Amino acid sequence: MTPTQTPPRPLLGIGLMLLAMAILPFIDVLAKKLGQAGLPIAMVVWARAVFGALTVLPFALGAEGTAILRPARPLHHLFRASLLSAATFLFFFSLKTLPIADALAIFFVNPLVVTLLSALFLGETVGPRRWAAVAVGFVGTLIIIRPGMIEPNPGTLYALGAGVALGCYFVMTRQIAGQGNAMVLTFQTNVMAAGLMSLTLPFLWHTPLAGQWPMLIGLGVIATLGHVLITLAYERAEASLLAPLAFTEIIMATLLGWWFFGDLPDRWTCLGVAVLIGSALYISLRERQLGRKARLAVGPECAD
Repeated sequence: MTPTQTPPRPLLGIGLMLLAMAILPFIDVLAKKLGQAGLPIAMVVWARAVFGALTVLPFALGAEGTAILRPARPLHHLFRASLLSAATFLFFFSLKTLPIADALAIFFVNPLVVTLLSALFLGETVGPRRWAAVAVGFVGTLIIIRPGMIEPNPGTLYALGAGVALGCYFVMTRQIAGQGNAMVLTFQTNVMAAGLMSLTLPFLWHTPLAGQWPMLIGLGVIATLGHVLITLAYERAEASLLAPLAFTEIIMATLLGWWFFGDLPDRWTCLGVAVLIGSALYISLRERQLGRKARLAVGPECAD
């Protein structure tokens, strides 16, 4: 271990991850309240990017100074920012017609998308059992959406689109993993996303009320704090150990949706969430097991 590496502390990593999952759903509460108040969703996404960039700016400057204004792969970062903006916009838009927990449950299709695209575009090996887990996870998503069984809700399509867009964003992020400081990459992504969303402002600007500005600022601050906590967690514990904990966000989202809006998921949504979580847990555990085999070099790794 080099002097610059953070020593592994799995319990601390778990605690940081759980704390991140506890605060991130407050973004959804703020976005839903702002949307219900009539503020254009594009403005909400813009504010999240702008205030997120301002929040992380001191850390990015401390890491690399003014070099943060010159990203090494600008087109790659621009495309990532486009995907992140699209995912945020679609998810916030879904909250107009869906309870927070339902929207988040559908949104969690993104780990399945990451597994699929990583095999197709990154050359990662995915064996038959993990492909089966992806298929089961998709079934869980269908249980939540129930196409043809309940009255169509456009929010389900928006949440599904958001999950697919975020999955694509994560795959692009994997391509540049380890090539830059996490704070710098976060700043650059937020700046580009803010620039993209600024193009829409002349057509839909609606001056926020005095009480809405703190909520808009809070979007960026909470998002940045949550992702900083996630970064710190991943520095102290294995990704395969932490990844399943992301689903605890649904628990907090359910509590907040009930507290602020009186929304509770129905039994079918709960069943679909359970199927999704089971699928993602299996994928994560297989990743951890295969990673351990590779590290111990106990023999040739078999696709599984």
